[in-house]
Amino acid sequence: MATASRRLNPFAAYRQMRQEFPVYRDPRTGVWSVYRYDDVQTVLSDFHRFGSGHDDPHPEAIGPGASIIGLNPPAHRKMRDLVSRAFTPRAVDQMAGRIRGLVESLLSRCLVAGRFDVVDDFSAQLPVLVIAEMLGIPTEDRPQFKAWSDQIVAGTENHALGRSATRAMSEYFSQVIQDRRQRPDGDDLISSLIRAEVDGRRLTDAEVISFCDLLLVAGNETTTNLITNAVWTFAEQPEVWEALRTAPEVLPDAIEEVLRYRSPVQAMFRHVRHDMSWHDQEFRAGERVIAWIGSANHDGEKFAEAEDFDLHRKPNPHLAFGYGIHYCLGAPLARLESRLTFEALLAAGVTRYELLAPSEELMPVEGWIVLGLKHLPVKVTR
Repeated sequence: MATASRRLNPFAAYRQMRQEFPVYRDPRTGVWSVYRYDDVQTVLSDFHRFGSGHDDPHPEAIGPGASIIGLNPPAHRKMRDLVSRAFTPRAVDQMAGRIRGLVESLLSRCLVAGRFDVVDDFSAQLPVLVIAEMLGIPTEDRPQFKAWSDQIVAGTENHALGRSATRAMSEYFSQVIQDRRQRPDGDDLISSLIRAEVDGRRLTDAEVISFCDLLLVAGNETTTNLITNAVWTFAEQPEVWEALRTAPEVLPDAIEEVLRYRSPVQAMFRHVRHDMSWHDQEFRAGERVIAWIGSANHDGEKFAEAEDFDLHRKPNPHLAFGYGIHYCLGAPLARLESRLTFEALLAAGVTRYELLAPSEELMPVEGWIVLGLKHLPVKVTR
């Protein structure tokens, strides 16, 4: 239980590391960790020193199965350009009506009961439905996608489980892509990715599969935890929800503060690209570096009263979606799904959330790089 408690509330440990060991090398694993905002921002954005994935001896190439988050420039720019043609903010905005319908359908059952599990009954379902619809995945296959996504995230602790789920999902997408190539005029995202072209080049099947894998896992897990963490926070701090009822126009600010306060993604990996000195320490090429986003977003040198939830915090330059060239492509979708969720709850007249389990009984999701709950039973008052 102590471990679970620390995973759900790691902020005191982060504070200690920022103060005493802001740039730390684990002597057992050789992995570096950085905890202060400026250093996390540097590791996330300085691709000359801190790379993603593995460096390719032929950097102009985009290899088979390459993931956009595992590429460095110039290959990263090429693939992001290709993907962006099919995954634009405008395309996301056009989903708003359909997402609103999914939100209202899921919430209607929850609100009638008055008591429900935020994760099981809503936040774990919505992102899968949205992403599966964007990809054109049949309704009957969507529960399997949620299972694969959970297994891949849990793979940070159970590598065999994660690899098995990744293989199964990739095999499924391979068949879907073959079907789409036979009927290339579809309006789903996979069809758009197949048609996308920059400088005469299109994505290979392996690259489309890689992006679909990433979108499903990252988009699903991040949005699930963002919505869950928001309800968790509003239940703990009812005055915040009351303020939103009075001034619903600040809802986007509340979502940004949830992203900072309880970041769904707590850490990202990079690797050292060449031998160098930094912070009076010697880094060797190939060593791994963990950028602790959750710590950066609670750095008192960057955020006043960083341990407090501030509904009116401005500016709020949190790093919840990363920074630099790898800034999350799915950020607009996560924000949209979250905004539409809480707009619907406000419109339904929800006045209060009450946790139906003691805080010490809440259990974290699998995988230490994310912050979220396996279950969040609540009672809503209207």
